[in-house]
Amino acid sequence: MPWFLYLIECSDDSIYTGITVDVDARYQKHLNGTGARYTRSRPPRRLLATFELADRSSASKAEYRVKRLSPAQKRALAQGQIELPMPDVAHDEMPDETPLAEMVAQAEPT
Repeated sequence: MPWFLYLIECSDDSIYTGITVDVDARYQKHLNGTGARYTRSRPPRRLLATFELADRSSASKAEYRVKRLSPAQKRALAQGQIELPMPDVAHDEMPDETPLAEMVAQAEPT
């Protein structure tokens, strides 16, 4: 069963990152105030992006890495300017982060 990582833009311009198997249902919970505590105090403005992943483990690992990104990097990810940071499958670690940093630097306005 696929899992999804999703990004929500909140009313204070912050970006909430989460995972679920049903993005529509989960987003409705955020809108209704029954989702995460974070989005109860910062109501969702819009769903920015979703990414399909193979399983919960992959989704959780991707979520961890995306939560480490800056808001500008998350926006670049949502716009397709950078790729979803995924671990090196053989070592379950991030590959060299230099290419990601370079892509983000190119995507950010000067």
